[in-house]
Amino acid sequence: MAVTDFADKAPEQPDPEERVLSVRERLLPPMPGDGLWAWLGPALIALFGGFLRFDRLEVPKAVVFDETYYAKDAWSTLKYGVETQFLDGDAANQAMLRGDDNIFKVCQNVVDCGSYVVHPPLGKWMIGLGEWIFGLNPFGWRFAAALVGTISIFLLARLARRMTRSTVLGCLAGFLLAVDGLHFVLSRTALLDIFLMFWLLAGFACLVVDRDKSRERLADWYENSPISDLGPKLGLRPWRLAAGLCLGAALATKWTGILFIAAFGIMTVLWDLGARRAVGLRRPLLATLKLDVPLAFVWVAILSLVVYVVSFVGWFAGDRGYGRNWAEATSGGWQNFVFSSMRSWIDYQTQILSFHTGLETTHPYQSQPWQWPLLTRPVAFFYESPSGCGTDSCSWAVLGTGTPIIWYAGLAALIAMIAWYVATRDWRAGAVLLGYAAGWLPWFYFAWADNRTMFLFYAIPMVPFMILAIVLAAGLLIGPAEAPLQRRRAGAIAVGVFALLSLLNFWWLYPVLSAELLPYQDWYDRMLFKKGWI
Repeated sequence: MAVTDFADKAPEQPDPEERVLSVRERLLPPMPGDGLWAWLGPALIALFGGFLRFDRLEVPKAVVFDETYYAKDAWSTLKYGVETQFLDGDAANQAMLRGDDNIFKVCQNVVDCGSYVVHPPLGKWMIGLGEWIFGLNPFGWRFAAALVGTISIFLLARLARRMTRSTVLGCLAGFLLAVDGLHFVLSRTALLDIFLMFWLLAGFACLVVDRDKSRERLADWYENSPISDLGPKLGLRPWRLAAGLCLGAALATKWTGILFIAAFGIMTVLWDLGARRAVGLRRPLLATLKLDVPLAFVWVAILSLVVYVVSFVGWFAGDRGYGRNWAEATSGGWQNFVFSSMRSWIDYQTQILSFHTGLETTHPYQSQPWQWPLLTRPVAFFYESPSGCGTDSCSWAVLGTGTPIIWYAGLAALIAMIAWYVATRDWRAGAVLLGYAAGWLPWFYFAWADNRTMFLFYAIPMVPFMILAIVLAAGLLIGPAEAPLQRRRAGAIAVGVFALLSLLNFWWLYPVLSAELLPYQDWYDRMLFKKGWI
């Protein structure tokens, strides 16, 4: 899919004053002048989403699903700088729930205690921040997830506002993310995926800001300089640099971040090409290749790799890491330390790659990528049948599923984005489709070629792009400011009804998303697809 600005055609040559105005407006549509509400609206939506996520965050007081890995790895990273081995069986989990943080295996030699882990360390450092502040308890190890989940609501609202030039539509995007069930559950669970989603969203948002800033510089140049073959250099592009840092942080959380680095790197360069074409440069492709691509490659690709390597600072700095080979690395001068350490580190990365490509272990809640948009097989993160609900049979559950009305509307909106992009080459439709595709389509290869074990929550990086598609479709439904009032009113009512239904759908599912104790029948009634959800 080509994400470019083919709609940005070279301008005609009318009166010079009119020509300047038309090019600036084409390059950079004005932002809405909403003043305080531009920040207050998204902030209020984020506070609403934050309340949902932090309320009863310590419930259930249990080690939920893969928290059994990441909560403990985070504590080890906090204490030793790397992941180490823990007490055998369920002993470490039970110790944590008792408030005992002495969960590490005693090894005769510390180099034998390194734990073989298959994900980079940044997400575990972030989980460890909450444990450092609040201790090794459910609230502590879930705090960082709830925090970044809340921030991501604000971030998406501001991003959507910039893309649509509408504060109302921006707030709608934040609201839909706030009441999406999968985002909600992952924001209350110490898994890595919410951090991956956060950094990818932040990186994409930085690139969208960079797009506006670079076009503003081009418009200024166009107004004050004669047309040339190549046009101007656009400076150091600090927002693109920030995007590289964020995308590197995504890669340092989970390897799937590399798919987005490749996709977004191409996308941002194509945006530059479209902008240079729009101002009528005689050789826009050469200009992009010469003036934009080299720095884009450094900021997006090289910087991301640097962030990834730096995230292993704890592994490089100590002797406890898996495969560290500390004795050999410190047996000579600094040259031996560097080369021996890098050789051991690269060997470790090779082992991780082998693990990911060979992961075929079956799991009762695994699903295939073509099932994800339909929510046919979510993951039961937690389920117990205690007493105390007023009936003979009770259910206490956390089900990792999206809010169905949002996800099914998202499918329709994505189809609308395909049609819109084909018809108009609108950059927003192309960017949203690219982001969704980068988080979804590669998993088809892993499913067919490697028969890899996969789960619905792997789809969380797709969710912001799905919601952006809904919001863009809502903008089309409402229509532009000059559209007939009756049409705009009908569109606004339809969008408002959809938002209300999304809230009601989330409210109905809330007890099985947040571990409220229910009679079994009430829990069963909320299993919308009985065969797949139970």
